[in-house]
Amino acid sequence: MKSLYISLICLLLVSACKSDKSENHLKEIQKEPTVARKIANAHGFENWKNVKEVKFTFKVDRDTIKGDGRAWKWYPKTDSIVMHAGEQIVRFNRTRLDSVPPNADRNFVNDKFWLLVPFQLVWDTSASISEAKNVEAPISKTKMNMITLTYPEEGGYTPGDAYDIFYDNDYMIKEWNFRQGNAEKPTMATTFENYKEYNGIKIATDHKMEGGNWNLNFTDVSITLDDEK
Repeated sequence: MKSLYISLICLLLVSACKSDKSENHLKEIQKEPTVARKIANAHGFENWKNVKEVKFTFKVDRDTIKGDGRAWKWYPKTDSIVMHAGEQIVRFNRTRLDSVPPNADRNFVNDKFWLLVPFQLVWDTSASISEAKNVEAPISKTKMNMITLTYPEEGGYTPGDAYDIFYDNDYMIKEWNFRQGNAEKPTMATTFENYKEYNGIKIATDHKMEGGNWNLNFTDVSITLDDEK
């Protein structure tokens, strides 16, 4: 009788363990992606794992004055980079920055951030992301969803800076505010427009201020995948 009693207890414990594992597995399956991941996915983040090379030119045009721009070639898997800025050509790897000109890596981080901000929401794990809310966008004055990306007050090139990201119901970014040092009022507000798709990755190639006489834009963009020849 005692043996039967112990056997029943063991059976109940095994059943309970199996039930707990099944419930945990179900919870993982049903776990809702974060807003940050939804935004990244909407811009083609699932294709990033196959990217071998990224090329782009970062330019700022003001009124009728066309910027000269900085041209970049980036190999994400090795973090090797080539920069062309005017007559200057700099080659470096982000794992070894000791002998790199001071502004080269800073410029790369800035330009790449503008190019791939939807992915930075996932990559920049040190930054905090607010809960989403529905508010009026700064330029279009239409209602949009908004999250705020805030960086720690120490470390990196943008300590304490904040970005209000405005996105539509398809999780595509349409506008943002940059707030230096997490200031209450925006330091800069621009659009995200003229989206183009490069091997499944969607990039806003124009970022205009209100009035349209200032445009941070990308030209000569190309994204090469591993399986391309």
